[in-house]
Amino acid sequence: MITLSLEILLISVLAGIVGSVLGLGGGIIVTPALTLLFGVSIEHAIGASIISVIATSSGSAIAYIRDRITNMRVGMFLEIATTIGAITGAFIGGIIAPNLLYIIFGLLLIYSAFNMIKKKSEGAAGEVSMSPAAKKLRLEGSYYDKAIKQDVPYHAGNVYGGFSVMYGAGIVSGLLGIGSGSFKVLAMDVFMKLPLKVSTATSNFMMGVTGAASAGVYLLRGDIDPHIAGPVALGVLAGATVGAQIMQRLKSKTIRLLFIPVLAYVAVQMILEGVGLTK
Repeated sequence: MITLSLEILLISVLAGIVGSVLGLGGGIIVTPALTLLFGVSIEHAIGASIISVIATSSGSAIAYIRDRITNMRVGMFLEIATTIGAITGAFIGGIIAPNLLYIIFGLLLIYSAFNMIKKKSEGAAGEVSMSPAAKKLRLEGSYYDKAIKQDVPYHAGNVYGGFSVMYGAGIVSGLLGIGSGSFKVLAMDVFMKLPLKVSTATSNFMMGVTGAASAGVYLLRGDIDPHIAGPVALGVLAGATVGAQIMQRLKSKTIRLLFIPVLAYVAVQMILEGVGLTK
């Protein structure tokens, strides 16, 4: 049992680093690792994954907020869409076939991955036209980029497009019980044209709020096993703290190159799930 806990702890540290750097919450590594490597049931793996999301957010949020990379106004505004989407997903669960949604959103992720490949290096915020909604909501800011050693001012564009994608992310989370960190990042980066570091940091902040709201449900179901969730939480928390420091020293181009294959992997897995090839 001790050896198993140490192995889970080490895997969770890696998950925390990846989740913090890419804004994905760590669940993309925790869930398959627990089920495939350690033979943990999918229910307990998902429960531990929810804990990993909260731990990733907790571990990285302090550094990101302190350094003013997280845009809390953008995060709380988009949380409205995610919450409404999650409620919608719960209601339409018996109407729309989950397999169809897997395929639709998998294709959307592939489209977004191609957009990220074509996207030029960010930098000039003036290239992004500020929408009236962004101006009214004051969805703007600046942060000091430690990689290029200069302040980066920015503002949001296409607020309605980003809000719509975030609403879809909420539906997916509520209907299928999967994480939506990749959707959060692409909504802010591809649609709202925010700097990738801001998108990643704000995604981490948002997932903590979402994860905390749903953790109680998993706990009441008995899907959170302390012997599994404990090492996961400790490992992910440590990894996320390290990942927050690593992310700030990476160039946005490097983060994008790391994020694209992860996005493509999630997209393929969703499509395979939709056509029933993962069983």
